[in-house]
Amino acid sequence: MAPDAREKPRKGSAKAALSATGVPSQPLPPIIPSCRQYFVDRVRQFLGTLDRTERHTVKVAVLGAGAIGAYVGAALHRAGADVHLVARGPHLAAMRQHGVRVLSPRGDFTARAHATDDPADIGPVDYVFLGLKANSYAACGPLIEPLLHDRTAVIAAQNGIPWWYFHQHGGPHDGHRVESVDPDGAVSAVLAPERAIGCVVYAATELEGPGVVRHLEGTRFSVGEPDRSLSARCEAFSGAMREGGLKCPVERDLRNDIWLKLLGNISFNPISALSRATMRQMCLHGGTREVIEIMMAETLAVAEALGCEVGISIERRMAGAERVGDHRTSTLQDLERGRPLELDVLLAAVVELAEITGVPVPTLRTVHAISDLLALRTAA
Repeated sequence: MAPDAREKPRKGSAKAALSATGVPSQPLPPIIPSCRQYFVDRVRQFLGTLDRTERHTVKVAVLGAGAIGAYVGAALHRAGADVHLVARGPHLAAMRQHGVRVLSPRGDFTARAHATDDPADIGPVDYVFLGLKANSYAACGPLIEPLLHDRTAVIAAQNGIPWWYFHQHGGPHDGHRVESVDPDGAVSAVLAPERAIGCVVYAATELEGPGVVRHLEGTRFSVGEPDRSLSARCEAFSGAMREGGLKCPVERDLRNDIWLKLLGNISFNPISALSRATMRQMCLHGGTREVIEIMMAETLAVAEALGCEVGISIERRMAGAERVGDHRTSTLQDLERGRPLELDVLLAAVVELAEITGVPVPTLRTVHAISDLLALRTAA
């Protein structure tokens, strides 16, 4: 496009702001400077309201409305989405009576979304947001089946390697099943890979009590299609999340994000369970820090063998972990509460991927062997 010879709006001016909204640029009458931003904000708000009324209101079921699931559900409900939370026990009772109470540095709020323990009360939805642990996916068939229609998408907010990883991957491993996360195809039989939208969670939340979610930091939920397309269903979900105040970029290849987050999960999570140590303690102990750095290096080698670029150095990743302070990983918290440890999608899967790519990972194998025994004893 040829440069416009007309005078361009000054950056930061009300005229420039209005041009960005699509409103035809017209000479503005004199406005008191302090009122200009108010005027621009009201125009943007009005245009946004018109845009929302033209869009389909998404219907979302959060299956496993724990700390992350309830937080997402509350944000979506606040933005006007048709949200249904599936939970059980005292947490469900509290959400039914008082709604989801979110305590956040960004502002507290309460969302009174529909909550139930029976997905049949909800019926088919546009999106199922999975807040379950990955090790329970294979058994969730009776819960998810009533929520599905032909076009229902399943968004799994899980750590580690997902069951759909090689679905429409391309290359020599296209269609390969990762046995560690999808044993005998048990997960794919319940959650068809064609329904999957990947999701990498960068937010940190915890349940402070029944019906009460403490948002600690981060609002980013990156999503993406297994086939790397920028689909309408991803864009629609992303838009609903953004209206709820969350960051939800649609990534061309979400696998890069998967490995970026896995870099920390694969090392800190099992080591924390074995040592009962916090993030800061692991970073400050010389020998432990060295083991973690070696695990990260081996993980990067596997990611690169599969064509992924993590885009962060080990030094930078360690510095970020140290800044987190005395935080206990989710695996350590599960261990302390007597819950099953979610290690197969973290360690076992990467060891399996190292085998098919021919990448040596001796330290990952050693830590996996020890932590797997811990996981078995915890389950028993």
